[in-house]
Amino acid sequence: MNRTERFYRICQLLEGRRAVSRQELLDDLGISPATFKRDLEYLRDRLHAPIAWDRKARGYRFEASNPDAPPFSLPGLWFSASEVHALLTMHHLLDKLQPGLLSPHIEPLRVRIQTILDQGDHSPEEVQKRIRLLNLGSRPVEPRFFEIISSAVLSRRRLKIRYYVRQRDQQSSRLISPQRLVHYRENWYLDGWCHERAALRCFAVESIRHAELVDKRAKTVSERTLKKALGAGYGIFSGEKTHTAKLRFTPERARWVSSEAWHSRQRGHYDSEGYYLLEFPYADQRELIMDILRHGPHVEVVSPASLRRAVQQQLEETLAHY
Repeated sequence: MNRTERFYRICQLLEGRRAVSRQELLDDLGISPATFKRDLEYLRDRLHAPIAWDRKARGYRFEASNPDAPPFSLPGLWFSASEVHALLTMHHLLDKLQPGLLSPHIEPLRVRIQTILDQGDHSPEEVQKRIRLLNLGSRPVEPRFFEIISSAVLSRRRLKIRYYVRQRDQQSSRLISPQRLVHYRENWYLDGWCHERAALRCFAVESIRHAELVDKRAKTVSERTLKKALGAGYGIFSGEKTHTAKLRFTPERARWVSSEAWHSRQRGHYDSEGYYLLEFPYADQRELIMDILRHGPHVEVVSPASLRRAVQQQLEETLAHY
């Protein structure tokens, strides 16, 4: 009987009984007194099991809890893929968090996550050693500017920013009304109303070289307008005017692509030759072209013609270097 099974067995023996003697537990579990002591301490201290020693009955029992509270039960000791990803991500983020005003409030959360990861027969160190999260492609954000930006988003105040445009290698000053922060493909983006352009724009947060709060109420854009302007297209380069991309993947590459999520409104099917046809809306083709090119000769742009020409031009320019 392993440690996890012993925990469940101990709780099973204590449930519905006034008291269970120490010897009964040792005989049933087939363990030494020292092992039982360690198991008992772990159940009490780490899993918060309300196990008490009853002097009169000379045995262990569950303490009476608040009648309105649910009875104690062991949490699940196996995590789904999404659960272990969430736990490890939170643990990783909290470890990387610099000391600040939130430190006293964050520490209990860190301890709780550590406790959850420590359930079962595997230590948190072993879990993190054997299950790794590799966040590639993330671009660091200046912490002090992120705090200002997030504060403006939540307090609904305008922001004055200096924004670096990599494509032109230039910086420009903008006055914006921030609407929401978006975390997409390991990076942060700010959706906001640009008062200079009188339109909604999406800003890469790591490209904001300076940010300061303006003592003026931010212009509020409805969720419907935001979704229409920035939520219908492909990826972070979305927009109101969309086209429909139709891609054809080879049977070999289809084994992967058919299981991937490219867009919330994508449609896919196999043709008679075993090729996989994928369709979805997009507005700005820049990010889409990058995703297409990573599949090399295993994908063909069927339509629209403008996207097909753009991908062809990229391939020709790339080939020219060789």
